[in-house]
Amino acid sequence: MPDRGGGPTGPRMRVGRPSRRVRTLLMTLGVLAVLAMAFVMFAGFWTDWLWYRSVKYSSVFTTTLWTKVGLFFVFGLLMAVAVGVNIWLAHRLRPPLSAMSMEQQNLDRYRMGVAPYKKWILLAVTALVGLIAGASAAGQWRTWLMWVNGVPFGEKDPQFGLDVSFFAFDLPWYRFLLGFGFAAAVLSLIAAALTHYLYGGLRITSPGARATAAATGHLSVLLGLFVTLKAVAYWLDRYGLAVKSSDFKATGNWTGLRYVDANAYLPAKTILFCIAVICAVLFFATLWRRTWQLPVIGFGLMVLSAILIGGLYPAIVQKFQVQPNEQAKEAPYVEKNLKATREAYGIATTKVSEYPGKSSTQDKTKLRADADEAASIRLIDPNVVSPTFQQLQQMRNYYAFPSNLDVDRYKDPATGKLQDTVIGLRELNLQGIPKNNWINDHFRYTHGYGVVASKGTDADSQGGPVFTESDLPSKGSLGDYEQRIYYGEKTSQYSIVGGPQAEIDYADDSGEKTTSYKGNSGVNLSNPINRAAYAVAFSEPQILYSGAIGEGSRILYNRTPKERVEAVAPWLTIDGDAYPAVVDGKIQWIVDAYTTTNGYPYASRTTLGDTTADSLTAANNQRAVVAQQNQVNYIRNSVKATVDAYTGEVSLYQWDTKDPVLKTWMKAFPNTVKAKSEISPKLMEHLRYPQDLFKVQRELLTRYHVKDAETFLSGSEVWQVPSDPTNKSGNAVPPYYLSMRMPGDQAQAFSLTTTFTPNGRDNLSAFMAVNAEAGTSDYGKIDILKMPSAETIDGPKQVQSKFNSNETIAEKIRLLRGGDSEVEYGNLLTVPLDGELLYAEPVYVRGGGLKYPLLRKVLVTYAGKTAFEDTLEKALNVVFGAEKETPAVPPGDGNTGTTPPPPTSDNPTVQQALDDAQKAFDDGQAALKKGDWKAYGEAQQKLQDALKLADEAQSKATSDKNGDKAADGNADKSADKSADANADKAAYSSPDRAAGKSGDSSGSG
Repeated sequence: MPDRGGGPTGPRMRVGRPSRRVRTLLMTLGVLAVLAMAFVMFAGFWTDWLWYRSVKYSSVFTTTLWTKVGLFFVFGLLMAVAVGVNIWLAHRLRPPLSAMSMEQQNLDRYRMGVAPYKKWILLAVTALVGLIAGASAAGQWRTWLMWVNGVPFGEKDPQFGLDVSFFAFDLPWYRFLLGFGFAAAVLSLIAAALTHYLYGGLRITSPGARATAAATGHLSVLLGLFVTLKAVAYWLDRYGLAVKSSDFKATGNWTGLRYVDANAYLPAKTILFCIAVICAVLFFATLWRRTWQLPVIGFGLMVLSAILIGGLYPAIVQKFQVQPNEQAKEAPYVEKNLKATREAYGIATTKVSEYPGKSSTQDKTKLRADADEAASIRLIDPNVVSPTFQQLQQMRNYYAFPSNLDVDRYKDPATGKLQDTVIGLRELNLQGIPKNNWINDHFRYTHGYGVVASKGTDADSQGGPVFTESDLPSKGSLGDYEQRIYYGEKTSQYSIVGGPQAEIDYADDSGEKTTSYKGNSGVNLSNPINRAAYAVAFSEPQILYSGAIGEGSRILYNRTPKERVEAVAPWLTIDGDAYPAVVDGKIQWIVDAYTTTNGYPYASRTTLGDTTADSLTAANNQRAVVAQQNQVNYIRNSVKATVDAYTGEVSLYQWDTKDPVLKTWMKAFPNTVKAKSEISPKLMEHLRYPQDLFKVQRELLTRYHVKDAETFLSGSEVWQVPSDPTNKSGNAVPPYYLSMRMPGDQAQAFSLTTTFTPNGRDNLSAFMAVNAEAGTSDYGKIDILKMPSAETIDGPKQVQSKFNSNETIAEKIRLLRGGDSEVEYGNLLTVPLDGELLYAEPVYVRGGGLKYPLLRKVLVTYAGKTAFEDTLEKALNVVFGAEKETPAVPPGDGNTGTTPPPPTSDNPTVQQALDDAQKAFDDGQAALKKGDWKAYGEAQQKLQDALKLADEAQSKATSDKNGDKAADGNADKSADKSADANADKAAYSSPDRAAGKSGDSSGSG
């Protein structure tokens, strides 16, 4: 048994204490852990600095950083000092002896426990409140920069006569200071009261006075400061009425003063300000009187006054003065709201014209000619044909097009005139990489390749796009340009380029072509510190030690155009749709950006996310607006930005040279925005009016198209944006870009258009268009054609409904849906023409296993007449009952190869057409089996010609009144079922056609 006696019999052992080696190891591990955490924090800061320096916008990073740091330390220190000083002062003013009551005996134990740690507790409390206050203040860096750099608007508000900049730039900062003051006063009051209670300055259950004179004086001063701040709040509330939002029964959302605000709330706030000042003086007076009686009475009177004067009195004014004669009372204030809202959203110059809604021209031939001049009807819908681009021009699975293509303008090489063009980039698609691994995903597959573009107004003989730029590498009418796309809308992850690892450029019949990035974009990874920082920032340790990274390696990230523009200009709101353009031998992404504020007096607010939503944004988040400040009541498209698809270079150009908000930010971030004069003429050709601004404006114009208060208050002229009739989403119809001529104009202009319907109804109220052609004198000019209120004119939904309910059209649509084919409606375009409105809509068919849409029919309606034909020209001829003379087209159009003219027949019959269609289909199938693509293409053309003859036969047969109607109907069905079905089968039967390899006669390029 071990010895349990007194002392040890052997050497004394130190139980539980680690050896020096173990202690050294633990200390080393602790230091390494601290260094690791410090490096993790450093990595985020360092990589951000490297990125901003790589895009040459380091001043944005430093300005933002130092502003946040300054606000953090200044306001954090102020809060810590305020709370710390009041705790110290309360401790210093503690009574020397405490009455030995039970309450004080209990507190003695806490005082004894706190005594050894008083300084540490004081430091901990002040540090905590300082950190919280500093972090909150750092988030106000935008408010500070706008206040200190504010530029006058040159416009005064109608109530107080102050410049708008006071409400937009100054008032938000004053409100922040006021909120900070309230927080400091309340925290100081709580901390001081607790300290006084702990040390006997305040007593709850002890006999005698409840508070010592010192505690009374200290707390009364803090309460006096609080009430003083409340007086300041009442005074600022007076100005806040000009930007206050409220519900107004007559108009819904309302911003600014109404009758009750100007005649009840405004004088009430002034009276409450005076009462609060008096109450504050009474609190300060307790330093001499040492009694709470008067301050408490004064505070009670202030609360009672706030209820009676600030709440009850305005309610009485509203009930007994405003409601009995609301329109007369509110009219002057509504006029102020109308004027301010129209100015704040850039719709003050909107021209509203009466439009008859009926044509007065009897000459059908002239109407037919005018229809061609009225607009370049776009048959290729950029929101539908992306799968077609994908099938015909994808070339490799690791390329992809965005789900919604874009509309731009390029010169037709044949005529030299600008034409509407549907354009998309062949971007990198990582999901299509044959084998996903770290090297493939980040080193070998790094970029897309080439532009694909097609005419917006034409389709080839198969119903596919007429490509003006196609193939791989892309070639066509756009000339020579850098085709590699390292920055794009679908490029969402980082790539490491320029090092020892070769990148896949593209592949052709001879195999894969490789390249190495030569641009100066991205961050150099030659530095081991940089590699370590990115390994930590991206949680990818292979960046630190991979042999694929070497001399010249650069890491590219933040690669979408919207991400890059938002990062270099965090004070801008980014449009939801960036679009590509070939400019001066480069692919440039063009990004529209907005300056906004929420402080424009009297201007009604709108929520950007809701206002800019439509049937496209609902299905595509890529088109959603990027909003720094979601609720705004002032917006300007003040900046046009570009992002180079190869180098990633970001350029910001001042577009609105009068915008005071932009001028303010340019003062805060000097040398970041280039002058408007630096926009090159080539770039100017591709700038356009932005969609999101247009959607915000059209939403406001549903109510603010009227200029008189009486009509506005009555609500009789309220419109709505109709839902998209081409699908069942129920979301608003998107605006459409279209080259068109408004009434009174001499020529077509690239425009952005939309329609309005009465609130709760489907008939047409108005048509709206804005000149979207940058660089012209009429750019941004908004025109509204207002339909007669006494007549019912079909709106988009009614037009679509009539399309679908027409028996002949419905039967043809049913036949087009035969088999496993699907019918898809394209954009329903509206064009003013001779007092009437012309509607045109392309109809696509997705047939066979490939499931990509091809244009099959065109729907056109005008003045109650509807046509459903193979081509726009033929549909217009049917609607107007007249044909236009067209010049002979030389064989070959540069896209579809040599196309023989359709055979003519003086008296075509349905049976002849069916025989021709069947023979052409059989010939095509035989050629397909033999792999004879030339013969196959010729057979396809003959098949299309036969279908046209079938339609002609049907049209002539319908005029027969002697009982041939049934036979004609059977022939029509037979022709549509067999000929259209055969055409679909032929179009989709070749896998090579799907890959864009069907030969010259296929027209796929």
